[in-house]
This record gives sequence, C-alpha cells and structure tokens, in this order.
Amino acid sequence: MRRIQRWLLGIAFLIALPVYADGYETNWYYEVDKQSTWQGDLDARIAAIEEVFGGALGVYVQNLTTGEAYSWQADRPWYLASLVKVPIAAQVLVERQAGTLSLDERLTLARSDFVDGAGPVIWHDPGTPISVRYLLEQMITVSDNTASDMLIERVGLVEVNARARAMIAASGGNPEDIGPITKLVGVRQGVYGQFHPDAKTLAGMDFIALRQHRLSQRGIALARLLGVNQAALLQPDYDHAFDAYEATGENVGTLRAYGDLLASLYNGAASDLDADQRQALLEVMQRTRSGDKRLTAGMGDAISFAHKTGTQHRRSCDAGVATRVDESTRVGPWAIVTCSRGPLALSDHEHALAQVGDALRYSGALGAP
Repeated sequence: MRRIQRWLLGIAFLIALPVYADGYETNWYYEVDKQSTWQGDLDARIAAIEEVFGGALGVYVQNLTTGEAYSWQADRPWYLASLVKVPIAAQVLVERQAGTLSLDERLTLARSDFVDGAGPVIWHDPGTPISVRYLLEQMITVSDNTASDMLIERVGLVEVNARARAMIAASGGNPEDIGPITKLVGVRQGVYGQFHPDAKTLAGMDFIALRQHRLSQRGIALARLLGVNQAALLQPDYDHAFDAYEATGENVGTLRAYGDLLASLYNGAASDLDADQRQALLEVMQRTRSGDKRLTAGMGDAISFAHKTGTQHRRSCDAGVATRVDESTRVGPWAIVTCSRGPLALSDHEHALAQVGDALRYSGALGAP
C-alpha cells in the first residue's frame, strides 16, 4: 500500500510541474514570484486610501539591499512635476566633480529667468549674482523654479536629459520610460500652448501675470494677453489644457523608472558620479522642507528620508531614499516613489500621501513598525 501511495504521489508531482515545448527546461523554483507577506497588506491599505482620496495613487518601493520591489500602478506614466529636479542637481554635481563648475560660481539673475512658483530666488532683483550652491539648495529643499531654470541654463538641458536616462539605465531600468525633461518655464509654455500655440512664445513674467487670475479665468486672460478671440482657444478650461499637456509626455515617467534613478543615486551605479557628490546630493535632499505633510508625516521618526517633492495642477509627488535611523536593524534602505492625481485641493493630496507613508510603516514594508 505504501509503495502505491508513493507512486501516486510521484505521478501527482510530475503532473504539477510545468511543461515546456521543444525540450526547454528551467528550474521551476526560480519561476515563482516570491514576495514578502507585507505586500498583500500594503495592497489593501493603499486601495482603501485611494478610495477615500477619490483620485489615483501610484506607489513604488524597492529595497536597495535585497532588490525586492513593490508596485501599485508604478508602471503607468505619471506626471513627475519637480521630481525632475534631482537629475538637474546630479548633472550640476557631475560638472563640479569634473572641475568645469564650482558651487561658489555666481550666476547673474536676469528678469527673463523669473518663473512663478515657490522659493526665494524670484524675490531678488534682476542683476543679482547668486551662487550655484544657493540655487541648488533652493531648487531641492523648497522646489524653487527660477533656481531650476538658471541651473539648467548653466549645465544644459540636453545634458540633464542624458543624465536622467543614464541613471535609470545604470540600475537596469528602461530609459525610454521617462519622457523629456524641460525647463520649468517650458512647462508653462506647454500647458498654455494647449490653449493657443502662440502661448509658447510667452516668457516667465507673462505666466506670473496669468497666475494672478482664477483657474476658471485663465483661458480668457490668455486670449486677452495674446490679442486673440476667446473662440480661438483650443481647450475649454485649464483642466483640459493640463491633461493635454501631460499627454505630450514631457516631464512624465513611470515610478519604477524613477526608482531606478534613485537607486543609482544611492548605490553609485552611475559610475561617473562619485561617492562624495552622491552623498552631497542626498544631504541636500535630507533638508527638503516642502514635503513635511507628505510621506514623512506618516512614516514616523524611525525613518530618515532624503527626498524631493513635486506639485502641479491636481498632481503631487514625493520620492526619495528612506533609511532606518537605527542602522542596527540591518534592513533597507529603500527607494520610494509616490504620485497622486485627482482632487484640486493640495491638502487632499498631501493627506493621501501621508496615509501612504503610514501604510508603508504599518504594513512592514520598511521593516518592523
């Protein structure tokens, strides 16, 4: 009887093995997608957050030691907003490393450099010399748009795009999964250009003036500025204009690709950015002040987060490298990338991202809570 039972067990085992054509063989064990139990718990938590949020959430987490990754809509395109400022900073530091740029070098602020948005650079008078060091700090920590465009002008937009793609590729990612990075004034030209193509000729001060109008009135204000009839506008409102701009692919990418970029920043896969420069950038990201109500609000005091935020119309992001404050736990670090899309109120996005941080913490994604 035992012999028959063993024979039947052997037959059942063989039937359970996958069958491969043309003699192809593989080790079935390594075909199993092994995931930690926290992933299912995190799925449930994010689904609940997303339902209350009333919009869409994207989350990507990669353990930079084990390689285990988690994805919630991380492979669809997301508008990255000011997350693109990290590769700008990386290119600045590559040139510093090469000796072609100094952080003490001063760039002269021109009136044409002014871009609306957060940050103190716009409050300086035209003609003010400002150090690269200060511009880099303001670009990352408070997401200053004028600082960003001044630095892009200094190091080159082609070079910034090449830097982003190289960092993604260095971690094994697909550089095609991130669209072209533009200057921040180029974002405004792109969005308003969806209303009318002549808007692409406008400058920063024009967009600052347009921002003084309510969202519902910006199309009308643009028509007046351009001297065209309102009937000539191609989009009914700002919502549709921004959606159409996002569809062009500029400053858009997958969260997985951006996670690969962060992995390169942390582990040095991009060999032409040495450890000193990578550490310098991570230290600046550690001082980010624009995201206190996002992921860090939920992850707790046990996590240190070197990150960059991004904010645009109905869209927000928060991404960086998280480490445990108590390094004796020997878990992590993690590249974390999150974006949201939906409600108009920024507070709704920040609350949702803070809840994602809380979900990461209590699911066990970042080690024991």
